[in-house]
Amino acid sequence: MVLFLLERLTPLPVDRAWRLLTDWPRHADVVPLTRVTVRTPAPTGEGTVFVARSGVGPLAFDDPMEVTVWQPPEAGAPGKCRLVKRGSFVTGWAEIEVHPYGDGASRTVWREDLRVRWLPGLLDRPLAWTSRRMFGRAMDGLLAADGGRTG
Repeated sequence: MVLFLLERLTPLPVDRAWRLLTDWPRHADVVPLTRVTVRTPAPTGEGTVFVARSGVGPLAFDDPMEVTVWQPPEAGAPGKCRLVKRGSFVTGWAEIEVHPYGDGASRTVWREDLRVRWLPGLLDRPLAWTSRRMFGRAMDGLLAADGGRTG
């Protein structure tokens, strides 16, 4: 099991940062060798299901996720989304939060509990390092997609 937390500051307003981080198909643009398919009709809300398929050929796997908490930011309140991983290979959960920060900017938080079945505990540290790096780059890419800078 790997538990990690990532934070980013962005000049983007809260609602824009929220939309960028919760646009599930766009995650495939920033995660190598991955495509994302949303299996439920729009708009996103509690009960939305999507699948990230990662890898190549016989080494690919599905990472199905369900949105279990959906609280978009409104009236100065932060936004929060919780995803539960429902796969047979990758399990756990992720939470994405977007908070107002300063004058029109945002502080984003990505918290994840990642479990890979059949992976021995001895490999938790390398998995944690790799996951923080991969998800950090994904956050940066998603938030920078329209010219915003992250810090």
